[in-house]
Amino acid sequence: MKVSKLQDMTDDELKDQLKNLKQELFNLRFQSATGQLGDVMVIMKTKKDIARVKTILRQRELKSAAQS
Repeated sequence: MKVSKLQDMTDDELKDQLKNLKQELFNLRFQSATGQLGDVMVIMKTKKDIARVKTILRQRELKSAAQS
């Protein structure tokens, strides 16, 4: 997922996206454990997307705290 697309989202949308990505990661790990996962790189990509979303949320949190 592109960072520019994530930065255009609101905080609520990012939180929903984070929840969806965590659920997807759980499902991918389950598929991997049962041997149904074809491409293990999908797990790494999902983890990176989670990190991107968390980073943007944290940046916004720090920015709002600095303005207060």
